[in-house]
Amino acid sequence: MRVISLCPSLTELVFDLGYGRDLLACTKFCVHPARGVKRLLKVGGTKDPKIGDIIALKPDIVLMNDEENRQEDYEALTERGIVCYSTMPRTIEETADMVRSIAAALGGSPKGDEIAAEIEERAVRVSTVAQGRDPVTFAYLIWSKPWMSVNRDTFAHALLSNAGGVNVFGDRTERYPEITIEELRAAAPDLVLLCTEPFPFEPGHAVDLSVDLGVPMDRIYIADGEYLSWHGSRTPEGIDYAESLMVGETPSAGGAVSLKE
Repeated sequence: MRVISLCPSLTELVFDLGYGRDLLACTKFCVHPARGVKRLLKVGGTKDPKIGDIIALKPDIVLMNDEENRQEDYEALTERGIVCYSTMPRTIEETADMVRSIAAALGGSPKGDEIAAEIEERAVRVSTVAQGRDPVTFAYLIWSKPWMSVNRDTFAHALLSNAGGVNVFGDRTERYPEITIEELRAAAPDLVLLCTEPFPFEPGHAVDLSVDLGVPMDRIYIADGEYLSWHGSRTPEGIDYAESLMVGETPSAGGAVSLKE
């Protein structure tokens, strides 16, 4: 099968499902696995794919994500007869279903069931343990100037709440609400998580925010965005990673433990 992936997490999933040799191309933002994507053609970015190049490659299927990719690109490809498979899981359960469905779409790799089952098993384990602890309130920040957070209709919220977290901005109407420093101070979360993507938060940002909020540094963490926002084969480790944040097993401010390869 001739496959193109326009979403970094799906590119990684294709390799982990055992279909890396079927991949023709990916985006310039696809970085995992490093050795695997190095050989692939690059067809632009997630928001600006090179439609002409994709069509010329005559793929059997193009993997997309409803949020990472644009509807107009999906339509431009399907209008030319290209089969596009787009997904957007918002919960752990939906992620397990997505893994199984993509495995089936690519040929039925048994790895799909293995990865999905591991996602489900780890989620139950972490959730069960979390029920025996006091909940931890958190604010998950994805952008600066303006400050932006996430509501309950997001994958990051699902992972962190499964681990016993309570999102102080979970009830906001917008999926990615803008917030003020005053609102963050008033919410007084136990933890402020500065995600490494899409905004590349670094330790210096944690220091500045600690001063602005008037809270100690041990309440501010740099959180690895790949484990909290990439859904797919990275999700089992993401579930455990979320738990480590909720129980304080990662270093604050200087950067949460990275599980990158």
